[in-house]
Amino acid sequence: MNFINTLKDIWKIEELKNKILLTLGLIAVYRFMAGVPLPGIDPLQLAALKEGTSGGLLGLLNAFTGGAFSRASIMALGIMPYISASIVVQLMGIAVPYLQKLQKDGESGRKKITQITRWLTILITMVQGPTYITAIKTQFGLPEEAFLVGGATFWISSMILLTAGTIFAMWLGERITDKGVGNGISLLITVGIIANFPAAFLQEFVAKTTNAGAGGIMMILIEIIVWFVVILLSVYLVTAVRKIAVQYARRTVAGNIQNVAGSREYIPLKLNAAGVMPIIFAQAIMFLPAYIGRKYPALAELQDINGLWYNVLFAVLIIIFSFFYTAITIPTNKMAEDLKRSGGFIPGIRPGKDTADRLDSVLSRITFPGSLFLAGLSILPAIVVQFGVQQSWALFYGGTSLIIMVGVAIDTIQQVNSYLLNRHYDSLMKTGTSNRKSSSK
Repeated sequence: MNFINTLKDIWKIEELKNKILLTLGLIAVYRFMAGVPLPGIDPLQLAALKEGTSGGLLGLLNAFTGGAFSRASIMALGIMPYISASIVVQLMGIAVPYLQKLQKDGESGRKKITQITRWLTILITMVQGPTYITAIKTQFGLPEEAFLVGGATFWISSMILLTAGTIFAMWLGERITDKGVGNGISLLITVGIIANFPAAFLQEFVAKTTNAGAGGIMMILIEIIVWFVVILLSVYLVTAVRKIAVQYARRTVAGNIQNVAGSREYIPLKLNAAGVMPIIFAQAIMFLPAYIGRKYPALAELQDINGLWYNVLFAVLIIIFSFFYTAITIPTNKMAEDLKRSGGFIPGIRPGKDTADRLDSVLSRITFPGSLFLAGLSILPAIVVQFGVQQSWALFYGGTSLIIMVGVAIDTIQQVNSYLLNRHYDSLMKTGTSNRKSSSK
């Protein structure tokens, strides 16, 4: 009943309703474009490409693009080049003085960084595009009749369209962020992942109900219950915070310094401050062990994403990158200085360096269990596969896919709730004003 009332409240707010409809419309356009194949390729001859991208790291990339990768679509690269460019720019911001200066320049600096990210996205697409075209022509064993056009014509047209597809996806994501609800880039990735959900569940359902000894309906119910438990754990990982109590001896209000004795607030430090970035970094690096495994048969297990040593290495990399990314994105020194300037302090800790050391110590202590939690969720799909779960369905049991979906869902719900709260607050203000006018009469 509360859910229905919430939907009614959303529909009553004209601005929020328009934002949601715009978001859904742009997402629909993105999904439609993901089904458009590159000119010169027969979509009926892509069985080998779909089979070659059904598992492993390519399967995960295919999931992020909503199946566009395996359909040789003009959106085959999706939004991933933009994600790569954003990561590169963020990491360069640590060492490049020019980018550091832009980060401190407020809105104007943010716009310049966004422009740099866009140009870098195009450059990355120009590198990934030929790699993708080469792969579909040589690596996946597509029949010759799958290519209706050959030579330079196919290469040039495919490169132009792949680049245009990525730029269009980037534009859609930015429009959703600016004019719609939620983070547009994250929503496009989430929609791509969810697009694979019905087929993955149907495949698992058929496998469990038609194969003798697979468990039937009862096993499906158990898998769904376990899946919901994993979702709850993922929600906890995304939302869990450690609150550091802060006390203010004085506070500036309307230009006047007022003593506010005993005023307390909190600095929230997330259990998983790095989000999904450690998984993305680790998966990018895992392409190297997979390549080594192909070259050296003795290390062939490194190619198997469900193998023991692959997942041990994967988990270790996630833990390492969790500490690394948290360290570069949570500036404890700056937090301590800002706290000192605003007249705040942690009870029992001296402002300045001691406060920074305290924040750093707490952050390190909570990052370790958070990274273990993240690593455990990331290798969970490989674990459930050992219990007979289909690979496509197992991807929804953890890893990047589930954490991205949970994070985006929470962020979007929070934005919608903020609109509802603002509307409720405005209604109260209007009611209060009307009552005062009535009483004055």
